[in-house]
Amino acid sequence: MTHELRIAVATDPGLVREHNEDSVYVRPDLQAVADGMGGHEHGELASAIAVNVLAAWRGDLGPAVAEIARRLDAEAPQGAGTTLTAMRWEGLAFQLAHIGDSRAYVLREGELRQISHDHTMVQALVDAGRMTPEEAANHPRRAYVLRALQSGNSHDPDLSWHQANIEDRYLLCSDGLTDYAHIEDIHEILLSTEDGTEAAWQLIALANGNGGPDNITCVITDVAKKKWWRR
Repeated sequence: MTHELRIAVATDPGLVREHNEDSVYVRPDLQAVADGMGGHEHGELASAIAVNVLAAWRGDLGPAVAEIARRLDAEAPQGAGTTLTAMRWEGLAFQLAHIGDSRAYVLREGELRQISHDHTMVQALVDAGRMTPEEAANHPRRAYVLRALQSGNSHDPDLSWHQANIEDRYLLCSDGLTDYAHIEDIHEILLSTEDGTEAAWQLIALANGNGGPDNITCVITDVAKKKWWRR
């Protein structure tokens, strides 16, 4: 293998909430962020179910998401739900599974680009040409999710394959970051802070500096050229 993935994780309840409904899971071939919904007990349970399924899963993410939906129906109270954004790697290719309003970004050659698509009311209005992205970013109901994994009412995720490049940097995050931090500031931190762990905690400090009313989770994955050491 000519490359390695350097993975950093940071999660924080924010400045307002006592509980963290976000769950996160990482291993060398898989990174995932799940943001629970339905009140703190229900949300914590739903997001934990999602990452627990992924922790035991190997292979295609489509059946994994279906198993999460089945487990939610069997084990979670009605209305408990979670978003999910996950990357599963095969060499330099990765499968992206996404549902809800957590996000995935790639920083490539200095440009930051969102590679997931929000399943929210405001994004649907943007897609229909009835609202600008700037209006959506400041809309009071920007967190209203149209598709999620939810006990009794799960929806299908977006599934796609992508090709990574050496020196790419990927960010998975819950909306506790993107709802309360300007994308230009997120871009600047990802671009200027080489160490992934430091960058992840700087992103959390950025959201908390803007009031931090929601839980915040960040996973940064750097695609680096593998170093070979001679003895």
